[in-house]
Amino acid sequence: MAEITCRGLTLGYENIRLVTDLNFEVNQGDYLCIVGENGSGKSTLMRTLLSLQSPLDGEIVLGDGLKATEIGYLPQQTIVQRDFPASVREIVLSGCQSKKGFHPFYSKTDKDRARENMARLDIDKLSRRCYRELSGGQQQRVLLARALCATERLLLLDEPVSGLDPRVTEEMYQLIKQLNDEGITIIMISHDIGASLKYASHILHIGGGDVFFGKKEDYLKSSAGKEYAGYDRNDL
Repeated sequence: MAEITCRGLTLGYENIRLVTDLNFEVNQGDYLCIVGENGSGKSTLMRTLLSLQSPLDGEIVLGDGLKATEIGYLPQQTIVQRDFPASVREIVLSGCQSKKGFHPFYSKTDKDRARENMARLDIDKLSRRCYRELSGGQQQRVLLARALCATERLLLLDEPVSGLDPRVTEEMYQLIKQLNDEGITIIMISHDIGASLKYASHILHIGGGDVFFGKKEDYLKSSAGKEYAGYDRNDL
């Protein structure tokens, strides 16, 4: 059974429709990359999946026992967020809040979970450091550890390598792939079509009048894939 099923989605704002009649599903362990031109509705779709915005039409159904509180989210960073004056430990711990309900204090389980995820992403030695003093790559690891405190099932990642240098970018991609190999479902917005075709199991292309959803091998045969990716499937 699919963890997320989208049926007949229309996305946009008021009278502006960005995407119409969008249908796709994401199963446990999938690695879905959402690609397309700027302004095509990728971030709008992400906000809709997170219930931060309602679709203009259609529905999103969570299945396979997935709860809304079991979805981790790594957003695009803004300049203000990069300068956030909190410790690494505090930010990672805040990822546990979605499961706490009306309980205002962190439990031993929450603290253990935060410690485990900091170690998992090799940032445990930074736990007392101020977030705004870290490099861009270190900050992204902190935010990924925070997202993992919310879930062991599904991660939504919005341009997780934006602004990172090539070496750190590849390290981040490897981390995400490792998490996927461990069974965590990945849904990632990306402008990096090369990395999308390298790591993803499925591609969702929206915008420009073209919508495609399916396995990446089939994407390369599609009109959208041939035009946007410019790859030959034999190059993979």
